[in-house]
Amino acid sequence: MKLLPGRQIGILTLVALCMASSAGIARQQTKAPVTSSTKAGATGAAPTFIKAIGNPNAPITMEVFGDFQCPACRGFFEGTVKQVIDDYVIPGKVYLIHRDFPLEMHPYARQAARLANAAAEFGQFEAIERALYDHQDEWSTRGNIDEVIASYFPAAQFKKFQAFETQHISEINASIERDRAMGVQRNVNQTPTVYITAHAKTEALPGGGVDYKLLKSYFDYLLRQ
Repeated sequence: MKLLPGRQIGILTLVALCMASSAGIARQQTKAPVTSSTKAGATGAAPTFIKAIGNPNAPITMEVFGDFQCPACRGFFEGTVKQVIDDYVIPGKVYLIHRDFPLEMHPYARQAARLANAAAEFGQFEAIERALYDHQDEWSTRGNIDEVIASYFPAAQFKKFQAFETQHISEINASIERDRAMGVQRNVNQTPTVYITAHAKTEALPGGGVDYKLLKSYFDYLLRQ
């Protein structure tokens, strides 16, 4: 897969480049593993840590390297990702993958990522991601993540997240580090950083997030190919 460097280029320029380079390329999709609601927490199998939403057979895959304590990540999630979920993920056009990339400047980012990984094992990644970003202001100052987020889940369910995190802390930390290593390999140097895969090619979007209207134009172009 072709990876463009994460330099600051306009999304319209990116679309133009994709239009030029995509001509004549046969459709071929590279996808992540199927998301399953039957998770390790319920079956006792090895953790899978699939932090993804949607159909893995969608024609477009969108990967977001993010930090749950990052204000820019929250802004991108609230202003763009939620609309992508409604307009493209739910209809089966985009498969959305979260990659953990906690920044050293954010002392509670890894703690939030660990909880998200645990919740993902019970098929609750979308819910935990929304809760962490929607209420970032409430936990990012003191790191009282469990105290804040627990109220948005049934008590018994949240206790399962906590128990799974405690029992599988080494595997969860390893999952976070795998995502970080992937980001470093791809030259990720800020969050959010977004990669779009379609027609057997992966393109890096401008760092820091993309306006929904521009991203929509890009997706619609890709879907017409």
